[in-house]
Amino acid sequence: MRIGRKECGSSLSKGFRAQRLSRLRLSLIGASTLIALAGLLFPQTAGAAPAAPELAITVRVYDYAQTSPSILDAAEREAGRIFGQAGLKLVWLDCMPEPATPPPDPCKGVIESEDVRLRILPTPVQNFLQDTVFGFAIAPALATVYYETALSFAKYDHSEFEAPVVLGCAIAHEIGHLLLGSNAHSFSGIMRARWERDKIQLALTGGLLFTPSQAKLMHAEMQRRLMSQLVNSKERP
Repeated sequence: MRIGRKECGSSLSKGFRAQRLSRLRLSLIGASTLIALAGLLFPQTAGAAPAAPELAITVRVYDYAQTSPSILDAAEREAGRIFGQAGLKLVWLDCMPEPATPPPDPCKGVIESEDVRLRILPTPVQNFLQDTVFGFAIAPALATVYYETALSFAKYDHSEFEAPVVLGCAIAHEIGHLLLGSNAHSFSGIMRARWERDKIQLALTGGLLFTPSQAKLMHAEMQRRLMSQLVNSKERP
């Protein structure tokens, strides 16, 4: 009989332990469900690391070539897409409003260290700093591209629709030089020194981009410029 009672007690004890384990499992399931719901409802507070601030480059555009608005808009989108693939955002400011356009002029503010100036000239100019047939860059903040060159390159095989892509790639290339340096040409990607027809075909499919190492260098340069701006702003009276 003792053996029987011992066995009975053992069975009851096992039953209690099983119930406790079952309740513990339910509690854990309930907790994990609440955490998952919190992650959906409050994504910023569900244990995830805060997203890194977006690095933006303000581009002040001086269009001396009177570029077709549709081509310029498309070219800016293409250049913005190329930089976006590298994790950088381009913010465009039109700094040459038409005479009938009333103030305020968005470009009269202080030029910050992360700002760059983009000149669009109709034809190449004679200078010893010429980078490519599409334009050149002068560190730290002046990029120049040639509208007629991009347009004529696109018309070479009667493909005028390529003009915004060619112009956008030229803009990205020259702004890239401002962040990467004058000797930043590479064997592949948007920073190639020479562009043949096959590279334009690659650009049309969205494949002419900055390399990962170039993207890291540009991020580091933008962080340096932002830090410099912060220091300068503190020193201003």
